[in-house]
Amino acid sequence: MRTPLIAGNWKMNGSAELIRQFGERFAQAGLPEALDITIIPPFPYLDAAQHAFEGTRLGLGAQTLNPVHSGAHTGEVSGQMLKEFGVCYVLIGHSERRQLYRETDDHVYDRTQAALSVGLTPVLCVGETLEERDAGDTMQVVLRQVGHVMARLEPAQRQQIVIAYEPVWAIGTGRTASPEQAQEVMAGIREYQAGFDTQLAAQLRLLYGGSMNAGNAAELLAQPDIDGGLVGGASLKVDDFYAICQSAG
Repeated sequence: MRTPLIAGNWKMNGSAELIRQFGERFAQAGLPEALDITIIPPFPYLDAAQHAFEGTRLGLGAQTLNPVHSGAHTGEVSGQMLKEFGVCYVLIGHSERRQLYRETDDHVYDRTQAALSVGLTPVLCVGETLEERDAGDTMQVVLRQVGHVMARLEPAQRQQIVIAYEPVWAIGTGRTASPEQAQEVMAGIREYQAGFDTQLAAQLRLLYGGSMNAGNAAELLAQPDIDGGLVGGASLKVDDFYAICQSAG
């Protein structure tokens, strides 16, 4: 049985006050027992979040990491540093990192290895643009991105990966892949993983990212191969994010 994971990616948003509000709201009961919840704030808020979330169901994630552990890399953050602030998950290959900061599939693989080497759980982000979907290339693109990492990992490493499917055309646009569209891609990813190991495929957690909100979360999460969500804008609204977490029960 796969434990659902709801992760809120704040991107370059948030505040110390919002951290406080989340800590207070999630200190309350009323959430499913079998559920992992993670907030992924900008780096400067990790210390405040670590303290504010103590005693709540909220875990901590990071938005990226540098492939090396230390050195002359001004402005960068290593996995070892993230571990010191209680970070458990780290996003790898988010579409904004791929598009805005030119991260290639090779960069994504290097960051995945860096995360695994210090005991962080990589959340590997994959997805197609609108042009690629319209051209009928969705599965080709998604499985290329997945395969460039998973095919190069050791079997034990593959078991530590979470994959987030985020159609690029549905991120921050208000458009959402239909539950059927999302399920089709998720099932394809799981089938691909079965080529390595059927047990791995059965236990692999697959998240949907792309304008998940309180209104559509339950229908998306009801799909058999969707094990949670990578939530963007709705994760900045305390009550909306709480409602999404309730939908995962």
